[in-house]
Amino acid sequence: MKDVCLAKPSAAQLAWQDMELAMFIHFGPSTWQGLEGDDLSTPLSAINPVELDTEQWVRAAKSFGAGLIVFVAKHVGGFAWWQTDTTTYGVKESPWRGGKGDVMKDLAASCRRHGLKLGVYLSPQDRFMKAAESGRCQDPAAQERYNAIYRQQLTEVLSRYGEIFEVWFDGNIVVDVSDILAKHAPNAIVFQGPHTNIRWVGTELGYTPYPAWNSESSEQARQGWGTACHGRPDGDAWVPLEVDTTLHLPTEWFWNPRSAGKIRSLDQLMDVYYKSVGRGALLLLNAAPDTTGRIPGCDEQRYAEFGAEICRRFGSCLAETSGQGEAVELDLKRPTRIDHVITMEDIAQGERVHEYVIEGRFADGWRPIGEGVSIGHKKIDHLQPVEVLGVRLRVTRCAAVPLIRRLAVFNVGVAPKPLPGQGGTRVGEWDARTVDFGRGRADVDITRFCQAPGRYEVVFAESPNHDQVRCTSTKLLRDGVEVPDAIEGSLDLTNVFYVHVRAPSASSLLLQVNLELDCNGGLGKSPLGVVLMTKR
Repeated sequence: MKDVCLAKPSAAQLAWQDMELAMFIHFGPSTWQGLEGDDLSTPLSAINPVELDTEQWVRAAKSFGAGLIVFVAKHVGGFAWWQTDTTTYGVKESPWRGGKGDVMKDLAASCRRHGLKLGVYLSPQDRFMKAAESGRCQDPAAQERYNAIYRQQLTEVLSRYGEIFEVWFDGNIVVDVSDILAKHAPNAIVFQGPHTNIRWVGTELGYTPYPAWNSESSEQARQGWGTACHGRPDGDAWVPLEVDTTLHLPTEWFWNPRSAGKIRSLDQLMDVYYKSVGRGALLLLNAAPDTTGRIPGCDEQRYAEFGAEICRRFGSCLAETSGQGEAVELDLKRPTRIDHVITMEDIAQGERVHEYVIEGRFADGWRPIGEGVSIGHKKIDHLQPVEVLGVRLRVTRCAAVPLIRRLAVFNVGVAPKPLPGQGGTRVGEWDARTVDFGRGRADVDITRFCQAPGRYEVVFAESPNHDQVRCTSTKLLRDGVEVPDAIEGSLDLTNVFYVHVRAPSASSLLLQVNLELDCNGGLGKSPLGVVLMTKR
């Protein structure tokens, strides 16, 4: 097979993708306000996180395997966590450490001490400076003043604290900083803006759609805001995916006193892991220190549990190999029970696999036990437990000679969860027209399916390539009037709940379900999923 011209990653992109896990840290006046966006209402005298300890932050990051911390040095309000003369809204004006504190300095030292990379989020938006999204100001004179301020701030955070591995320009940026990046961070991973070399997945739920291609068109890349929807197997620009999400649900980036009971379960975190890292993306998992400056103990414990479970499942394999060509075989020597296969391409030479089958060798020959489309940096296939003599990766469609960096098998003792609603009756569907900018409502008429009183399981079962839909709330209307206490279930990421129909013969039973959907743009009109019902 003749090789073709493929998009390829830079050395920095390769190192970034190999990290797989990183920690985001959101901390600022919003922490004191209980808000997600600083409204400038907190007096600077109140910002005194006396227990702030960047060593604790780094320990928490390392506990789940993060190789990078991206710190929000300035969020949309404009509060600066480093020593700067560019603003009067920052740590320098707070009582913390007598106005001499510098979180960037402390965190950089802790990261160096423990071998972690450091990234910085420097919001182009700055409400204190009256700069709107992307750093836009109302008139040319104000724009010129803010451009100078922002350029100085970026120069400070990129030049004072050692190597900055990742730079976040959240929401794009209109300030020209190309010369500053070239001088102080020429090899940095850049999120959004004209110099971006990674893509946002599209929402903050923690999942990337599948297939998850690493490349997009160079024209789209220059726009600076591509998402997973813009990925394509034949793209000429390597722009891999970053999945940023929170430890708590619903998504809250800053600590608030209401968040303690909303922490994701270990099962939910592992689901995120399979659908982010397990699809070749980097997972950027948030931490939200409280007003003392410490990551809460329950959060710290969950990070450690998450890391321990990743290590338990995938820290060592039963056997592994590498190879090239359309078939790569792993001989297990004896009958071996497996339930996971991890495959990795040598992406330094581009993403080549476009479709594959995983086969197991039995006494009577080879039989399929799994399949997929993209592999890229990594693909984790969760299989029904099976005992095999060997495993073979057979590539059925590719752009060039497949180069398989790793083919490894595991027996972790966790069986795939059965698809909810199997055997259920299809009662509706939704598509991209149902939602607008990632949110919407599906109205499902279930009248003819609920002719008898009882408990009915309802499943929003996603189509294979769009399992990033999440139900956030629902209600049952009987003849147009909401039925109290009709819905049972937590509406977590499984999208399964139960409806209690207590009286038959209603002229109308309508489910109204609010949805959050990744990657609204570019999905067209094809169905994204179906609604299934089963009488329980």
